[in-house]
Amino acid sequence: MGEQDISTLPQSNSTTSPFDYQQAWEWLEKKGKQVYGQQFRLHEEDSVIINTLLCYFLQDHFTAAMLQINLNKGILLSGPIGCGKTSLMRLMMFLSRPKLRHVMKVCRDVSFEFINDGYEVLQRYGRYRNSTLESGIFCFDDLGTEKNLKYYGNECNVMAEILLMRYELFVARGLVTHVTTNLNASEIEGAYGNRVRSRLREMFNLVAFERSAVDKRK
Repeated sequence: MGEQDISTLPQSNSTTSPFDYQQAWEWLEKKGKQVYGQQFRLHEEDSVIINTLLCYFLQDHFTAAMLQINLNKGILLSGPIGCGKTSLMRLMMFLSRPKLRHVMKVCRDVSFEFINDGYEVLQRYGRYRNSTLESGIFCFDDLGTEKNLKYYGNECNVMAEILLMRYELFVARGLVTHVTTNLNASEIEGAYGNRVRSRLREMFNLVAFERSAVDKRK
């Protein structure tokens, strides 16, 4: 199977899914070792999370219906620090078809760009520009780690504004957004307001690690 091509992923004989998830799991672990080193492995206790992500990024309509996953929405992947959210979302890029392939963007980096470039940053990530990104899809990594910053004395909750703009893109174009975060729903509302939390419900499938998930970096 090529790095950027899912067309050769082995098909199962199941009447509910055209994909063989065991072989998809093995392929993903192999790719993880290539990207992160031989110490990388997928953890059996995360199988529900991983299979849900595989279902979404393979665009497996049959399994998505069973799991009640909306393939027209994005993924909001939440969980404690070190549980593997970022690694998994980076690996899922290799499974996505080009028109659905996302670009990872760390939220802290977006906020630092705001210091240098000001409100142009909102347009950069909150407006669709086919010339700069084929799919127009971003995964904003570590939502909640950035801070409100000032540009010429004007304070802005940069990610809140970008998410609201991405919501408009979702409504108008069906353009999805993905997010990883350590925050729970109430913490998101506290950081970004009720309006953003309400929009997130419409934009995302919530995929959540248990709060007790172990730190895999140790």
